[in-house]
Amino acid sequence: MFNEQRIRVVLFYLSVLVFFITLPFILSFALGYKFNPKQLKFIKAGLIVLKSQPAGAAIYLEGKPVNSRTPATIDELLPGTYRVRLELDEHSPWTDEINVEAGKVSRFEKIILFPLRSRVTQLNQDRITSFWVDTDSSLLYYAYIDHNDNQIYIYTSDFSGQHYRMVANIGDILPAQITWKLSPDRKKILFYNSRQIRVADLRENQDNEEAESPYFVLDYRDNSLRDVFWHSDSYHLVLVSNKNIEAIETRSGAKPVELCVLNKKNSTSFYHTASDTLYFVDSQKAVDGNAYDNVYKLELSGSGAFVLPEQLKAKADE
Repeated sequence: MFNEQRIRVVLFYLSVLVFFITLPFILSFALGYKFNPKQLKFIKAGLIVLKSQPAGAAIYLEGKPVNSRTPATIDELLPGTYRVRLELDEHSPWTDEINVEAGKVSRFEKIILFPLRSRVTQLNQDRITSFWVDTDSSLLYYAYIDHNDNQIYIYTSDFSGQHYRMVANIGDILPAQITWKLSPDRKKILFYNSRQIRVADLRENQDNEEAESPYFVLDYRDNSLRDVFWHSDSYHLVLVSNKNIEAIETRSGAKPVELCVLNKKNSTSFYHTASDTLYFVDSQKAVDGNAYDNVYKLELSGSGAFVLPEQLKAKADE
């Protein structure tokens, strides 16, 4: 009986001793600390948060597998640098060296695991020279310059390559660099270089009949055309050259009307279609006699359609 009581007392004091010995460890872990055996002290631990797309990637920390898959949190990490690797079948692995700081979370939540075999699909069904994307109408436009028959062919399709069809073909290939622009109403296409402008209608029908010839061609006089913009009415063009800014109707026989004379060659310009405002750079002399570049705006908006001076004169003569 006496021995049993003595054993109970000993066990009780041993339990109390163990409790007080382990209490710092329990409290430390509960408060996010971890014992560092090298420094023989408790150090605030850090975390690594990993999220990948797709999810479910295997995680390797310092080359050893972690018993969880993304998205995952690796906690109780002593401060330092860790090699982390994510692996997923049929995807390229992701690796990085992650620095863990005491009491902080290192977040890597935008990891993309790209497939080993990329999904590449051909969209055009005929030969092409260039292409561009019209996000407003969700269409792809393809251009093919055929030097054998001296034609430029324009095709369209949706973003998946479906509903592929020819919408215009233009004769007499333009030399040198060509720039393409769609009209705001998406019914016409404009293409130009430094000395010529052409506008063609885009066909609405789905057949393969040949498109009509361009209804508007402008031969610019001195190889100085810098840029061409559509007015919001999809009928007028705003022309920027090395000499001036002009406007013209897209009709046969129309003549450019000068809007502004420029002092600076190779002027930078931008057209805001919503407000029909042209922003451009030009050089002007200041009071000190030196020429300085400035940014200007030319407003072409107004009530109703855009009217050129020659149109106003014609109305006055009626």
